[in-house]
Amino acid sequence: MTDAQETAAHLRTTTGGGPPDAEVPSDGQPTPIPLLEPREGIPPVVADAEALARVVAAFAAGTGPVAVDAERASGYRYGQRAYLVQLRREGAGSALIDPVGCPDLSALGEALSGTEWILHAATQDLPCLREIGMVPASLFDTELAGRLAGFPRVGLGAMVESVLGYALEKGHSAVDWSTRPLPEPWLRYAALDVELLVDLRDALEKELDRQGKLEWARQEFDAIASAPPAPPRKDPWRRTSGMHKVRRRRQMAVVRELWESRDRIAQRRDVSPGKVLGDAAIVEAALALPVNVHALSALPGYGQRMGRRQLDQWMAAVERARALPESELPQPGASPSGPPPPRSWADKDPVAAARLSAARAAVSALAERLNLPQENLISPDTVRRVCWEPPKPLDADAVAQALAGHGARPWQIEQVTPALVTALAATA
Repeated sequence: MTDAQETAAHLRTTTGGGPPDAEVPSDGQPTPIPLLEPREGIPPVVADAEALARVVAAFAAGTGPVAVDAERASGYRYGQRAYLVQLRREGAGSALIDPVGCPDLSALGEALSGTEWILHAATQDLPCLREIGMVPASLFDTELAGRLAGFPRVGLGAMVESVLGYALEKGHSAVDWSTRPLPEPWLRYAALDVELLVDLRDALEKELDRQGKLEWARQEFDAIASAPPAPPRKDPWRRTSGMHKVRRRRQMAVVRELWESRDRIAQRRDVSPGKVLGDAAIVEAALALPVNVHALSALPGYGQRMGRRQLDQWMAAVERARALPESELPQPGASPSGPPPPRSWADKDPVAAARLSAARAAVSALAERLNLPQENLISPDTVRRVCWEPPKPLDADAVAQALAGHGARPWQIEQVTPALVTALAATA
């Protein structure tokens, strides 16, 4: 039995969270019970001010933590706005809120301001919740809790199944949630996503406490809740899929012009940029540098299904890039911040490369011993920065200070510092 299986078995037998009638086959692993319907049925979708006021009052009067989830229309619509918000709280039941009909949920956010919010993969939902006025002061992230507890599969369905013994239906996770009206099976799926979050949170809290990791989790949750909104990404066009094939600055300018043109069109039409023009087509045009519409139309992604007007607008972007003076062409690579890519360390600084190799091995061994992912034990970027410019003197206090300067939490500093000091000293 693996560590994760032992953890799951321990949780099911000690927390009372599993289904009482779960069958136990000969292999000793209980058969999960399908969760097909919310306890109180599918709640009506809240889409007007009057209904929202009733939900706000009900959830303000509820007790205990509140389970929160949001559904977006990634791959269908422009941006990452929420198209459905689900909540559940003891004493209030479940609620499904339509942010299209109720775009300002700040009153609900304020009503829950002193309440712990339970989210699964909180960093994915917090940006779209913030846009509609919902910002938690404290939270519990069940996905992150699962990582810290050593579960290899931390999706909501996998966690609910292994910890609580129920099987969630996950067939609607990638649908177009901007669809109106939302089909009943989708609403059932959405309501079930928050049905057991409180139970899952309670079970994971007990398990983290048993492993001596509860304070670690609390520090991680506090860091997520207090983190400011991410600043706009600089040069987002550089993240075009397949960009590694583009080497020349003129070609990079084509990528930039096509990406920015596509983004403007996608925003105006409120569709996913990939539905306007694929990344692969952008890279193809950059590599080929077509001289006219005929040459452009012969490239993959610009074929017969694309009209002349569309071809003209993409060709205009290519021509703008071709006309730029050398001084206005983008520089290769993003603006440097921090150490160079590790693959170049052996040539640039062999001693730093040796430090990084030793540090990575030490962190890997420590993470395995603590039964959690390396990236949750300490950020790989933090390890690289400390290895590229190690603190002086090379002692525990200096390394701890360097880790703190890069945003490491106290529990991470306490666990990682001795291993890093040893690794760095061995290659000094």
